[in-house]
Amino acid sequence: MEDLNKQQLIMLVFLVSFVTALFTGIVTVSLVQQAPQGITQTIQKVIERSASIENQPPAPLQKEETKELELGALSRDFLIGDIVNRISPAVVSVIATKDIPIIEQYFINPFSEDELFGNLFPDIKIPQFRENGTQKRQVSSGTGFFASSDGFLITNKHVVADKLAEYSVITNDGKTLSAKVIARDLLHDVAILRIDGNNFSFIPLGDSDGVRIGHTAIAIGNALGEFQNTVSIGVISGLKRNITASGGGGGVEELTDLIQTDAAINPGNSGGPLLNLKGEVIGLNTAVASGAENIGFALPVNQIKKGLGDARKFGKIIYPFFGVRYTMVENGAQLVRGSGGESAVVEGSPAYKTGLKEGDIIIKFGDKKVTKETPLAKLIQESQIGHPINITILRDGAEITLETTLVERKEI
Repeated sequence: MEDLNKQQLIMLVFLVSFVTALFTGIVTVSLVQQAPQGITQTIQKVIERSASIENQPPAPLQKEETKELELGALSRDFLIGDIVNRISPAVVSVIATKDIPIIEQYFINPFSEDELFGNLFPDIKIPQFRENGTQKRQVSSGTGFFASSDGFLITNKHVVADKLAEYSVITNDGKTLSAKVIARDLLHDVAILRIDGNNFSFIPLGDSDGVRIGHTAIAIGNALGEFQNTVSIGVISGLKRNITASGGGGGVEELTDLIQTDAAINPGNSGGPLLNLKGEVIGLNTAVASGAENIGFALPVNQIKKGLGDARKFGKIIYPFFGVRYTMVENGAQLVRGSGGESAVVEGSPAYKTGLKEGDIIIKFGDKKVTKETPLAKLIQESQIGHPINITILRDGAEITLETTLVERKEI
């Protein structure tokens, strides 16, 4: 019985050593030499069997498995194709036109009124330029999409930034329709347009809070201002990206909480929809990283919904106003003077009437803590105008709770 237990023990120790050797490359043989011959032969057979398995090529996929993979790929292709066919009529090219002066060239002889030199140099001609009327010309283009059947359309603010231009859209079937800019968002690169009419095809707005890295993304737009309804497929590459975007007009804008995608977004795609596999808008294609490939950015659709709702209801976008200047610190938003010495609290503002002072740190706004992830500006914009809100501040080391009421921000 003792011999049997000893053999079992040797066998167990060897097997542990053998498994360890497979991963570390260290072969332990001392116990093998001490083991009985029967155990040694058994172990040798195990080793030979393992070696033969390792040298065998991987087994090919069975026909059933290959068929399942092919069917999965076909199903995805049909799904994406169906989505594109359904939503393409709702995607349009946004065209900006202006009356551009017509400049013509003409020539004069500078000595035409001088008898002496005019006779000596009759063939001298100096070019001159003058304006001869105007001509309506296209000055820029982008993409937009219908968000309702009654003609409300979403695009980027930078696509319709020129307030002196006239705007129109070209639909998927080639029709040109006049468009009116209803609102340009002061806080986001979003504009709301309106087309007269009804029964337009439109794209439903999804929920960008449900977007995850790795999800499929479909971008559609007027690529390069020339290729209408160009489709590109990719994935969500990143979330909550912050960038500094610059346009051809020289303006610079800070954009936050963006969706990053590797679906190709080219010049002219600005204002087009970024879609999920339900055919819902999850983002507004906005910017592309220069000097890089397949790095594009889209505004989350949840940043757009309020502006669209306000434009439909009020004909403009309503912004809550609190009236403070601040800088983010570790435990909240500290009220500070502006770089030009402007007061930390705007006189006559809700913050002023509430009694806030320079140096106060706002640590809670409503029922949410003020953090880098939920900054004060975001909490203000999510709050309702005219409704009392409790705020908690830190002043001289003591927490104080105050009540304030936001008002509508005036146009600037």
